[in-house]
Amino acid sequence: MSEPDIDFSLKETSPNLGGGRVSGSEKLTSSFDLVEQLHFLYVKMVRAKGLPPSPCNPFVEVKVGNYEGTTKSLENNPDPEWNQVFAFAKDRIQAVTVEITVRNKESSTNVDKVVGKLRFDIPDIPSRVPPDSPLAPQWYSLEDENGSKGERGELMLAIWMGTQADEAFPDAWHSDAASVNGESIANTRSKVYISPRLWYLRINIIQAQDLVPMNNKRIPQVYVKAMLGNMALRSRISPDKSLNPTWNEDLMFVAAEPFDDPLMLSVVDKLSDNKEEILGSCSIHLSKVEKRLMPIPIEANWYNLKQSVQDNRNNKEVRFASRLHLRACLDGGYHVLDESIYYSSDFRATSKFLWPPAIGVLELGILNASGLLPMKSKNGRGTTDAYCVAKYGPKWVRTRTIVNSFAPKWNEQYTWDVYDPYTVITIGVFDNCHLQGGSNAVDSQDRRIGKVRIRLSTLNADRIYTLSYPLIVLEPNGVKKTGEIQLSVRFTCSSTWNLLQSYTQPLFPQMHYLLPLSVYQIESLRHQATHTLSSRLRRAEPPLQSEVVEYMLDVGSNVWSLRRGRANLERLLAAFNLLVEAWKWFDQIRKWKNPISTMAVHFLYSMLILFPDMILPLVFLMCVVHGASQYRKRPRHPPHMDTKLSLVESVQSDDFDEEFDTFPTSKNVKVLKKRYDRLRSIAGRMMTIIGDLATQAERLNSMLSWRDPRATSLFMAFCLIACIAFYLVPWRLFALGFGFFGMRHPRFRISIPSMPQNFFKRLPARTDSMI
Repeated sequence: MSEPDIDFSLKETSPNLGGGRVSGSEKLTSSFDLVEQLHFLYVKMVRAKGLPPSPCNPFVEVKVGNYEGTTKSLENNPDPEWNQVFAFAKDRIQAVTVEITVRNKESSTNVDKVVGKLRFDIPDIPSRVPPDSPLAPQWYSLEDENGSKGERGELMLAIWMGTQADEAFPDAWHSDAASVNGESIANTRSKVYISPRLWYLRINIIQAQDLVPMNNKRIPQVYVKAMLGNMALRSRISPDKSLNPTWNEDLMFVAAEPFDDPLMLSVVDKLSDNKEEILGSCSIHLSKVEKRLMPIPIEANWYNLKQSVQDNRNNKEVRFASRLHLRACLDGGYHVLDESIYYSSDFRATSKFLWPPAIGVLELGILNASGLLPMKSKNGRGTTDAYCVAKYGPKWVRTRTIVNSFAPKWNEQYTWDVYDPYTVITIGVFDNCHLQGGSNAVDSQDRRIGKVRIRLSTLNADRIYTLSYPLIVLEPNGVKKTGEIQLSVRFTCSSTWNLLQSYTQPLFPQMHYLLPLSVYQIESLRHQATHTLSSRLRRAEPPLQSEVVEYMLDVGSNVWSLRRGRANLERLLAAFNLLVEAWKWFDQIRKWKNPISTMAVHFLYSMLILFPDMILPLVFLMCVVHGASQYRKRPRHPPHMDTKLSLVESVQSDDFDEEFDTFPTSKNVKVLKKRYDRLRSIAGRMMTIIGDLATQAERLNSMLSWRDPRATSLFMAFCLIACIAFYLVPWRLFALGFGFFGMRHPRFRISIPSMPQNFFKRLPARTDSMI
C-alpha cells in the first residue's frame, strides 16, 4: 500500500482579523488588525498592607477554575509588594468566579496558612480596550474563610478583561504556560531582540622593526597573529627573512558594538611545525580606532610590542623596543553580511549617515499553527512547546511559547521599517526545550519545526495576505512536513515614487563597489558575523539560542549538496525554456505545419527587411503585448518553499546521507576522506555558480511575469517609451551613440552600477522557493 501524498501547497485563509473589522483590501485601521483578537482575564497583584502579625512569608494565589497562578513569596515582609500580572485565556475559562487567596508560606509544614480571601464574579469584571489608560488598582479588604471581614488586612489589585494589545500582555504570567515554573517562565514570554551593530575592522599590517628573537643565529620566519574575542587570523610569513620584516597585508574582522574585546596582535616566529616563539604583542581598544565611510587613506601608526622576560639574577622585567607598523580602521561604508545575499533582509551600510530613507512599513501577524508533529516525549507521550521567531533587518521577534499544543494560537503582530523592497523576512517555528531546566545536551537544543521566507517585492502594496504556509524540514531519511503556520502580511508603501526609485539605486552601499571584497573574504566575514550575532543574542534574557540564530541565518547553506546542485541545474535549463519554445515554434514555421502562419511570417519578415527601422520598435511592442497577456496569469500569492523545485521528493536516501554527512566527512578511510572533502569543496562552489546563473536567467524571465508587479510595470513603461523613441529616431543614431558610449574614455566611467544593472539585480528569481 503506497503512502498518501503529502500536501506541500500554499493555502489561502480567511481569519477573523481585528475582530472582523479588517478585510484584505483595507489599510491600517488599528493596532493588532492583522491578527485575531484573543481575550484574556488580567489580574494585576500590586501589594498588601495591614496583614496579621503572624504572616512572615506572604504570597498570593490566583485561581480561575483549574488554572492557578501564584506570586513569589516575600520573606519577613508584613507589607509585601509583588507587581505581578496574571493572564487567563478567556476561551479556556470554565469558572464563573476568580478566587484570590493570600497565604503564608509555612516552612515547617506542607500546608500554607490562609490569611485572607477575595472573590470576583467574572461577568461583572470590567473590560479595557487600548488605547484607554491602564485600569487603576484599588484596595480590597480581605475576608476570612467564612466571608466576614475582620483584621485580615488589605490587598491592592486591578482586574479587567482585555486582549493581546494590552501593555501587560508581554510580561504577564499566562495560563497557557501554567505547567512551567521558576526561572523557566522567562523562556515562555514574547520578546524583541535587536542585533548589535556590526562593523568591518580592517587591519593593514605594514612592517615590524627591531625584533629580538631568542636565537639570533637562525633565519626568522615571522608572521602576525591577530585576535578579536575568540576569532583569530594570521598573515602570511614575511618574504623578508630578517628582523625588520614587511607584509603589506590586510586582515579583516567583524566587530560588534559595544566594543568589549580589544584587538590583540602578536608577532610570531615559526620555529618548526609545532613550535613557535612570540617576539612581541600589543593590544588596541576599538574605541580608539578611526571610523571611515569612504575608502580614504588612513594614517599608519607605530605600536610598541611588549614581551616580558624574567631576569633570574635581578628578578626584573626586561622590555624590548620592538615596534609594529600598521593601519587600523572601522569601515562603516559596507553592509556587514550576516545572511545569504539571496535571502538578505537588509542592505544598509553600518553607519547611519549612509542610510536611505524608509520607503514603507512591513507588518506581520503570526496567527497560529496547525498539525504540528510531536517533537519530544514528556511523561510517556509526545508533546510540542512551539514558538515563532521572525527576523527582518536587525530586529528579531520571538512569540510566547504555547505549552503542550499541536495547534498553538499566538496572534501576535509586529512591525518593521522597510528600506528596500528586494528583501526577505524569515519566520521560523521551533520547539522550546528550555522549560524544564534539563541539563541533558540533547534536551538543551531547541528543535526546528520549519521556516518560511517572504520576499517583499512580490507583495502588492496595502494588501493583506492571509495564507497558510507548509512547514518543511529536511532530515537524513528525507523531507518531512511538520505542520502549517498561518500568517497575515501587509506591506504599506509611504511613497510610490520613492518605492519605484529604489529599483534604480545600487543594491549595496558604495564601498562594496569602490573597494570590493573577494568571495572568500565575504564567506569568512559572514561566518564571523553569524558567530558574533549568535554569541550576543545568547546573552539576552531570555536568550535566543545559537541553533535558532544559525537556522534563521542559513548557516551552512554553501555546503555541498548533490540534490541542490541538480535542482539548480534544472532551474537553469527551465529558465532557458523560452528559447526552446521559440525554436519549436520556428521549426513548425519552416516545416509548413500551418501554411497560413508560415505565409504571415514570410510577409512580416519581408517587411522588416525592407523597413529595418521597424525591427526594434516591433520587438519592444511585442514585449509590451506579451507582458500584458501575462497579467491575467500573474501569481496571486507570494512564493513559498517548493519541494518539487528543490528535488526533495525525488532523490534517493544516499543523496540525503551525503548531504547530512559532516564536513569534513566522517568516513574512516583517510585517503577517501581527503579526496571526498576536496571534491565536495569544489562541487559546493560549482553549485553556487550554477545557482547564480539560474538566478540571472530567471530574472530575465521575471521582467514580464508580474512576479514583482512594480518591476514589470516599470519595464513595460520603458519598452513603450523605447518603442516610440526608436520609431521617431533612426536606429542608426542609437547604434552610433551606443557604440560610442560603450567605448567612452575611462575618465568618464564610474564604478557605481548603472540604473539598468540596479533594476535587473532587484528582479525576483526562484531562489525564494529553494529549500
